[in-house]
Amino acid sequence: MHEFYGRVHEAVSKITDHYEIIFVNDGSPDNAAAAVLQLQLKDPRIVLVDLSRNFGHHQAIFTGLEAAQGDFVFLIDCDLEEDPELLQLYWTKMQEDPTIDVVYGVQAKRKGGRFERISGALFYKMLSALSDFEYPANTLTARLMKHQYVKAVTSFSEKTLDVWAIFIFAGFRQVALTVQKKSKGTTTYTFAKKLKRSIEVVTSISHRPLYFIFFIGLAWSFLSAVGLIVILVKKWLYDVNIEGWTSIMASLWLIGGIITFLLGVIGIYLSKMFLEIKGRPISIIKGVYRRN
Repeated sequence: MHEFYGRVHEAVSKITDHYEIIFVNDGSPDNAAAAVLQLQLKDPRIVLVDLSRNFGHHQAIFTGLEAAQGDFVFLIDCDLEEDPELLQLYWTKMQEDPTIDVVYGVQAKRKGGRFERISGALFYKMLSALSDFEYPANTLTARLMKHQYVKAVTSFSEKTLDVWAIFIFAGFRQVALTVQKKSKGTTTYTFAKKLKRSIEVVTSISHRPLYFIFFIGLAWSFLSAVGLIVILVKKWLYDVNIEGWTSIMASLWLIGGIITFLLGVIGIYLSKMFLEIKGRPISIIKGVYRRN
């Protein structure tokens, strides 16, 4: 904790003397809150947001962004897998072009062995295929954001959230920089956890799976109907002896397809409710320009 604070303090001091450092304690079991309070005795610019329990990484990030009040907000995990000195790199990039609202990092090379890299690539491809947008792959937590963008991000009121998806939904001009990410050992983020996470993400940000049910049922009904027509034509026009089980199976397929189709229709209506319940802003105004 002390190393992280020292490096952050040094990095931000090279940019400005007007800042605060917000720590979000997401139910840490290692007395992190006490360590932060000790640092606060020496530096009153330290703020501790102490959560009542572990709510999750994304929820902790969102809580920290809601507490931030600065014109610029630098988000980073405190495990030092991402260098606090990235702030200077991001700041330089943002100062080169004032129209940039967000600068974030993308891993130069995904860490881990072959299986982890392959499973990670499949994970992001699956998310992109099932979502309504290209899900960002291999991004770092560390990002520098303008206050207006942070305000837009925190305007999302959904509870089952994926903060990386919201970062995209919020829009604005975002620029990615390729950077290095360190590794502190073997990851516990297994393929099974990635699969579970992908299901949680897709069902929280996209209604596309409900539409898949509709189209699967439609295709199933069509193919079953064609098969049944072929059976009837062979029987009535060509007097082909059709075994009884064939017509029974065709009928079952047709009924199953129709049921799936109808469930798909219900799913589409549910998807509309899904989007309404989310309470997402219908638009985000970046600026208003008037000619006097």
